[in-house]
Amino acid sequence: MNIAIIPGRGGSKRIQRKNIKGFADKPMIAHAIIAAKGCGLFDHIIVSTDDEEIAKIARLWGAETPFKRPDSLADEFTPIVPVIAHAIRACLDIGWFVDYVCCIFPCSPFISADDLIATLTDLQAQDADFIYPVTEFAHPVQRAMRRLSSGRMQFLNPESELSRTQDLEKTYHDAGQFYWGQTNAWLEHKKMHTDGLGYPIPNWRVIDIDTEDDWKRAELLFSIVNNGVI
Repeated sequence: MNIAIIPGRGGSKRIQRKNIKGFADKPMIAHAIIAAKGCGLFDHIIVSTDDEEIAKIARLWGAETPFKRPDSLADEFTPIVPVIAHAIRACLDIGWFVDYVCCIFPCSPFISADDLIATLTDLQAQDADFIYPVTEFAHPVQRAMRRLSSGRMQFLNPESELSRTQDLEKTYHDAGQFYWGQTNAWLEHKKMHTDGLGYPIPNWRVIDIDTEDDWKRAELLFSIVNNGVI
């Protein structure tokens, strides 16, 4: 059995109620639920939340809320692995036999059902603990600089100052959309990143929505993409 777990706590501070705020005519969390339903991989799509309004909206869009997330796992400092592990244990207590679990973040409007399918295929083929989408840094990190109090610029890696950007190793960062993992890997609290595989996706589909400006930029891009421009 495969299940999707969408963690959606109610206490967002930088963007109030962002998990259910309207985005492209839908509550934000609905986009994650739609992608999970669209890939056809999941026996259950679960929303783990401490908030009854989020739970109600999640159910309206086709997700399940068979348990409530405890307050001890709903503050802004709680890591994601304990949240998913709690949800898995709750599902096991129901009597579900779970093989693979995908944590899908609720503020990921550019998540692709095709990516969910391809990553599960890779995870199973390589018998890895985790797999997650990654994207290239837009500029080589080896040429990153700091700005000193004097205003002068200083390379973090001076040895790369004269290197051509095309000669430097490609580097990647977590796209922050979803993580597939084997059930035991989640329950054993393994490290998602270093115990996982990376699946490259284009960086135009990667937007970290933390501020109102991020939100507006994401809405503009979403509108362009869904009008067939990209």
